[in-house]
Amino acid sequence: MTLPPDIAAQAVVDQGDILMSSAGSVGKSYLHVTGESACFAGYLSRWRVRRDRADPEFMAYWTESTHFLDQVLSGAVKSTIENYSAAKYRATWAPAPALEMQTQVVAYLDRETAQIDAFIAKNEELITLLTERRNSVITAAITGGLCCSSERVDSGVDWIGAVPSHWEVRPLRWSARIRTGTTPSGASVFADEPGQPWIRPDDLDVSGAPSVASRWLTEGGASQGRPAAAGATLVCTIGATLGKAGRVTAPSYFNQQITEVKWALNDELLFWIFVAAREAVARLAVGNTLPILNNDKLATLRIPVPPLAEQAQIVDHVEEQTTRIDGAIATARRGVDLMRERRAALISAAVTGKIDVGVAA
Repeated sequence: MTLPPDIAAQAVVDQGDILMSSAGSVGKSYLHVTGESACFAGYLSRWRVRRDRADPEFMAYWTESTHFLDQVLSGAVKSTIENYSAAKYRATWAPAPALEMQTQVVAYLDRETAQIDAFIAKNEELITLLTERRNSVITAAITGGLCCSSERVDSGVDWIGAVPSHWEVRPLRWSARIRTGTTPSGASVFADEPGQPWIRPDDLDVSGAPSVASRWLTEGGASQGRPAAAGATLVCTIGATLGKAGRVTAPSYFNQQITEVKWALNDELLFWIFVAAREAVARLAVGNTLPILNNDKLATLRIPVPPLAEQAQIVDHVEEQTTRIDGAIATARRGVDLMRERRAALISAAVTGKIDVGVAA
């Protein structure tokens, strides 16, 4: 049952070759189907299938099976990123049925996975549409309020547009306190069990739910910083997720990639303002490889400020609408996850001869 393909870390891939990721998303594969040769990156390994013994498409399906991925993931070197060498790929085993049977398996899986893939594609398209709808609902309420009959005036700010004439549009620095977080240094500053919460960009929850820390500080670590106030909005101001916002409902420490923004008005409204303004915030940053936004630039962000009496109404509306949309998105994502599991199970069963490929599953 062992069929080790010819694996090399050379720089040319030809038709029928399979490329395997050797770093990061180890086990991820790509079947090169075009007739033109191509170069490939050094973090990939090439699988050159022996045509006299194996069908490249069958082998490509094999690399999607749980049996293959279990071999890879169990042997991957886990450090900052996972690594899996060409030599290790060479040592993995693969089934070797007769070529005629491999062709039948490929035909069966092409037919069956096409239906599953169509379902997944439709649900992913639905998720995209619902996400766009969510963003538009938030932006419309945050920049225009809930009363359609209000007289509008041009705010002079691209991301805001026209606002009700009785609203204000002002720089963030006029209303809010802005403060960058810290990362403690020295020994014994991080706790192995829940202690003082320490928020990082990955912890920021854009749904509106309170952000939950995935790391904690000891009392010594906490003494090196000052926690964000309960109700504060936390905004990522460094890196790929610059502009991402979350909120905290209890005092929480936060790292140097995050800036605390706090004002005396409705806390939830300020969070939703930053959700709506994410692209505008990102445009204020400098740098391409590592975008950075300092507090002085963030303070220039112009925001809409409705009267206090309207702020709670806007928040209630946004939370009601986003909760409904988030529920629909979650349902669609569950459907995608279930069908991906079904797809993987079907492939695994077919390539190992567990099902009769002449009969639809």
